[in-house]
Amino acid sequence: MAFKLSLIFFTSFLLLHSCIARRNDLQEQQECNFDRLSALQPTSSVEAEGGRTEFWNPNNKEFRCAGVAFLKHTIRRRGLFVPSYTNSVLMVFVEEGRGFYGAVVPGCPETFQSPQEQNGDRPRDRHQRVHNFKKGDLLVIPAGVAHWMYNNGDQDLRVVVMFDTTNRANQLDNIPQRFFILGNPQGKQQGQQEQQLIQQFQGNSILKGFDAETLAQAFKMNRDMGSKLKGENVKEGHIITVEKELQVERPERQQQEEQSQQGEGQGQEQRKEHGNGLEETSCSVRMRVNLDNLDRADIFNPQAGHLISLNSHHLPILRDVQLSAERGHLRKNAIMGPFWVLNAHSIMYPTDGEARIQVVNNQGKQVFDERVEKGQLILVPQNFAVLIQAGNQGFRWVAFKTNDNAMITPIAGRASVFRGLPASILANILQISEEEASNLKYSNAETIMFSPQQRSPADKFVRMLI
Repeated sequence: MAFKLSLIFFTSFLLLHSCIARRNDLQEQQECNFDRLSALQPTSSVEAEGGRTEFWNPNNKEFRCAGVAFLKHTIRRRGLFVPSYTNSVLMVFVEEGRGFYGAVVPGCPETFQSPQEQNGDRPRDRHQRVHNFKKGDLLVIPAGVAHWMYNNGDQDLRVVVMFDTTNRANQLDNIPQRFFILGNPQGKQQGQQEQQLIQQFQGNSILKGFDAETLAQAFKMNRDMGSKLKGENVKEGHIITVEKELQVERPERQQQEEQSQQGEGQGQEQRKEHGNGLEETSCSVRMRVNLDNLDRADIFNPQAGHLISLNSHHLPILRDVQLSAERGHLRKNAIMGPFWVLNAHSIMYPTDGEARIQVVNNQGKQVFDERVEKGQLILVPQNFAVLIQAGNQGFRWVAFKTNDNAMITPIAGRASVFRGLPASILANILQISEEEASNLKYSNAETIMFSPQQRSPADKFVRMLI
């Protein structure tokens, strides 16, 4: 009898749990209808000695549905973002400035070493490779890989960071979490809202929770060093200022790496023939590419602008993290679209100028029609139709995409879906002649970026009369 009751209880529990899970799935689907989109601004910020971090609200419905989160670091001159790792894959776009960074990949050798001191008192320092970066670069940091960043330029360094919280590499929940390895990143007590963000987004040093005596034994150092490892009596904040210029062994000139990257394209076919050679190991995988290099442009229209796509064919690490990106530039009053992205959400971040962006869902409802400008974020859901028209200052943006090979379908222009339809279909649906349908199909010979329409003298005269 007791067994039957237990079985009934267990079966009822499973049914109840299934109903609750199904209801939660339905609620989640309803939440992700994207019936109204917004241009999003950072909602909070945290100051540090060497810079500041601005946060977009990670609980925003649009971000939560797309499985992403965003923040922006401003690192001042000689500012060092202390080493940390996250539960999410990161895509980092360098908006302004330059510097160098390191990513410590487990199991990889320390191939860079300092020169021998003349007196021989101090041993050579060995570390993993350090990479230069500059404005326009996109960096990909795998989940769980420790990394740091330093500003050695003469201006503030600004980077926009996307967390891919639903990436398969994340085995925790969908809340972005950062784990610091050293220092006292939380520093002094912040306001309540900032403190909550720090605890959720920034975290604290993982060594802080260990016993100082045991830490000292693990490193074979004295107890005072164990206390410092815990973050006691060290600089506060997640971005600190280095008193003197940071000295690490790295390529002397930025051009060396740029030339190396250009050469990689020429040697790509050779690397494929080598199979699993050294170039294809995780220790030498490329994590950076520049999106301001016009030689990479997939679309170039001198009157309208250009578009640079970055996918797993160009940067193989994107295949593992299932992400891609694009860099776009529209000239004054030029138009991109209408179009849709087949297989990815797109999150656009304007870097210069402004544009009117219109987004339409499958019901033909306009879910967004606003002017967006530098510093805002706009999520364009998968398959929603988009139309972008630049303002008088033109428009530049970077877009993060949730597929390693995101694909666009134009609705107008030379490569449009209209070109693939028989003219008779257009004629019957639109109730026009086949000649008019043919004219519609072939009316625009440009690809997806369209130059501003030139007004005829008659149009200008009419405008003057009005």
